[in-house]
Amino acid sequence: MKSAPDFWWKPGQTLASWLLSPAGWIYGLVSGRRMLKKPKAKSRLPVICVGNFVVGGTGKTPFAIELSYRLQEEGLRPGFLLRGYGGKAKGPLLVDASMHDADVVGDEALLLARYGPTVIAADRPSGARLAEQQPIDVLLMDDGFQNPALAKDLSLVLVDCSVGFGNGKCLPAGPLRAPAAKQIVKADCLVLVGEGDAAEEAVHLAGRKGLPILHAHVRPQPNDELAGSRLFAFAGIGRPQKFFDTLKSLGYDVRKTREFPDHHQYTQADVRALLTEAEEAGFKLVTTSKDMARLETSTGELFHWIASSAAVLEVRMEIDDEDRLASLIKERLRRRQFGK
Repeated sequence: MKSAPDFWWKPGQTLASWLLSPAGWIYGLVSGRRMLKKPKAKSRLPVICVGNFVVGGTGKTPFAIELSYRLQEEGLRPGFLLRGYGGKAKGPLLVDASMHDADVVGDEALLLARYGPTVIAADRPSGARLAEQQPIDVLLMDDGFQNPALAKDLSLVLVDCSVGFGNGKCLPAGPLRAPAAKQIVKADCLVLVGEGDAAEEAVHLAGRKGLPILHAHVRPQPNDELAGSRLFAFAGIGRPQKFFDTLKSLGYDVRKTREFPDHHQYTQADVRALLTEAEEAGFKLVTTSKDMARLETSTGELFHWIASSAAVLEVRMEIDDEDRLASLIKERLRRRQFGK
């Protein structure tokens, strides 16, 4: 998948969004109706979905990881279920980081597998059945909010406060996966991520439905490797510019950047070009944890070289209202236990 086009995030109508509006209207109509369908299956495990309204990164994976920490503190054993986007495997498949690479299971699955049993499956109900056979008490579904196949006990929907719903149009005219008014019907809690006022519409919709609204922030983790270096930053994520801007906001000396498509599978030619340019200019390569997951599990000397020489800017999600979130989860688990 290519990186999200800039016009998606510009308020108001642009020529591109206007031309694509009919296709977006049809896509929104179909996806909105699909979301409202009755689930095909219900897992024996409680299912907590971490989703978003739009295409592109809002921090779902870091949020799911942070949520897993909190559940472990409550004495529970969380596991993860996801599509495995960017990987070839359809599943259901239990991810083994020592055996699988990003080309098979996707970069997000490799990251999550560090924190608990992780299952990928294009068909969520079959993935849930495999997860039920693992040492898991609560199933965290990274993405899949718009997928009605598996019943969810709690849907936490993240919104990036810096971009909100973008131009408010559905794919391919804008970033929405379905009309926001349709999606909010299936949400149980809104999580505002970061700073900015672009999430006002999401807050309004959540308020009308009486949803709890939580706040969270993505916190970059200090990396001594980056201090004092001239950096060549590269990324193949939904919004690479956000990664580049984060580096600059931390005061790092970013001299060059390169964008790749979301979930990009790096080729030897890609890696050779990055290494060569960095060496000739005396730049330090830096990338995201998702990109590094793809590079580390690729075969070949060039991949080993870049994985050992490039730095990673790690991030962690900080949930401001952790206790409130924990109470919400406990209430939903209690409701499920007593069949309410």
